[in-house]
Amino acid sequence: MVTALSGGQLAERVVQLAPGAVEETSADAVFVPPPRIADVAAGVKDDPELDFQFLNSISAIDFIEHFQVVYHLTSLQKRHTGILKVRLYGREDPALPSVYDVWRGADFQEREIWDLMGIRFDGHPNMKRILLWEGFQGHPLRKDYL
Repeated sequence: MVTALSGGQLAERVVQLAPGAVEETSADAVFVPPPRIADVAAGVKDDPELDFQFLNSISAIDFIEHFQVVYHLTSLQKRHTGILKVRLYGREDPALPSVYDVWRGADFQEREIWDLMGIRFDGHPNMKRILLWEGFQGHPLRKDYL
């Protein structure tokens, strides 16, 4: 049986690992400032209490006034899951630090988000399109894409 950590439970630990890195919490997630996501990711992976060794998925949502990037994490040893979220404001060249160096499984997921949503991941070793061809104009999952 796998248990989902609440936003409050996860936030308590994140605050200890990375002071000032919790913007807010929801019932099931912790919101992290964009520049801090890679630091928080490394912290929750290496923390013996959280032990989030496995990155299930990274997804992005276009809310028009902002983008949200969602990280679903699992600890196979501790048998719990957690969710980190980041809000990005501004539609021109949104960017986040890459978590590729924390979880190699972020490689294709970050590239897919770049390709379809236009969110760049700084520090990613191969930030290029993965589904569409080079030279494709725009990012088709954005709500403002024509």
